[in-house]
Amino acid sequence: MTTLAAGPILDWEELTGQSKFIVDIVSVPIFSAIAGLITNWTGVIMLFAPARFTGFYVPGLKRIFPFLPRKVQILPTFAPNGILGFQGFIPCRAEKMASLIVDTSIARIGKISDFYEQLNPDKLAKAIAVAARPDIGRLTTEIIEARHPQMWRSLPQPLKDEVLQTVDAELPTISKRAFAKIGENIDQLLNVKLMTVNFLRRNPEVLRDIIKGMAVPELRFMVRIGALGFPFGVLLALWLSLIYYSSDEAREHAAPHGGFAIHLPGFLESVLHILPTWLWVLGGAAVIGIIVNIIAIKVVFEPGEPQPRYKYLWKQGLFARRQHQAAHELATMLSLQVLTVKNFAHELLNGASADKTRALIQSAVGEEAERILGPYLVVARSSFGVVDVEGLQRGAGDKLVDFAPSVLYDPGFNKTQAKKIETFATQKFRALPPDKFGEMLYSAIEQDAWLLYAHGGLLGILVGAVHILIFGA
Repeated sequence: MTTLAAGPILDWEELTGQSKFIVDIVSVPIFSAIAGLITNWTGVIMLFAPARFTGFYVPGLKRIFPFLPRKVQILPTFAPNGILGFQGFIPCRAEKMASLIVDTSIARIGKISDFYEQLNPDKLAKAIAVAARPDIGRLTTEIIEARHPQMWRSLPQPLKDEVLQTVDAELPTISKRAFAKIGENIDQLLNVKLMTVNFLRRNPEVLRDIIKGMAVPELRFMVRIGALGFPFGVLLALWLSLIYYSSDEAREHAAPHGGFAIHLPGFLESVLHILPTWLWVLGGAAVIGIIVNIIAIKVVFEPGEPQPRYKYLWKQGLFARRQHQAAHELATMLSLQVLTVKNFAHELLNGASADKTRALIQSAVGEEAERILGPYLVVARSSFGVVDVEGLQRGAGDKLVDFAPSVLYDPGFNKTQAKKIETFATQKFRALPPDKFGEMLYSAIEQDAWLLYAHGGLLGILVGAVHILIFGA
């Protein structure tokens, strides 16, 4: 092999009848563009897939894992007990990403009390009252019989019917009072950040869909801009040509055949040829893979506010420029997946403050029950002695808590209520400064940007190695 453009299999100069310069100026940019496109395409895929860790057991990995550098240990390629595999960068960082989404978006658009008001508590109360009405007679009977079965069985039927009719008539007021009590104390009962983080940690697919759904055009752009590898490939080809045509091999080849050679000062020639040509090819391909990744991320996210073109040729980050539309997409995803009646109800009834919620509901329902059943309790005391009023109040509150999920978890009801949250969140997101709006997505990607750059460099080296195998070095 006497020339750079002679691969292990074919001598491309002889095959094409063109000079080494022509072979390089055509092949290197094409391979560089391929490297850029593959790098960015696979980089976007690696951001999101797979949503759950997928891997296999590697003998001995568990033993050597503690000795690996911390930067390596946190890669999304390791799972406990010696499992090697992979999980998408964003799903892998679900807890951190969810926290970022709350801190950079939800926390900036309103307090939890604002979201609670958008859910329309009166409508929630009415929905529960309507749903509970067919069963209210049975529920009331169960509550009283659980504490005073003998008393309830001994009451005349007309009095029983009057009690049940009174409770039925007052049911909307009871339900409304319970939701009002929750609303008065919602800041102490519900931590929206904890709710969001816990939900997205349990459901990394939802986090993936939120990030992907709000940035579809930008993600496509990040893939397409990989074609910038072509002009960078032209520069690399020119550099490789300079190295070759200033080499002893080129001068020896030029002398008998009248070819072209470049004569450089001795020290410059020494510096230029300090590395072998194959290393320049691999290094150049790696740099191109890294640069196209950096450009893709910078153009999408920086700057947030419009800047003069002498600072940024593209003036404003693509994501910030598309804030009006992206705000609606983000609000829609959050309202349908995260900030839902079901999730709020689940956190209230089963979260860290579930006991406080239950106590408040019991208190509110108990106050209403005492007001409604007061006259009947007087009669009951005079006829049957001690009546466990507190037990009846707790029983009424527990029944409401147990019945609420059947309404609040209903998909159709959640979809109806989501529209108000979507409208509210869209308005708030659109009102954010562009740099703050772009920060929520940038923060999610920027945390692991170095992994994307490393991935780009490695793929660049791989494509460069393929070029060497085909065209030689």
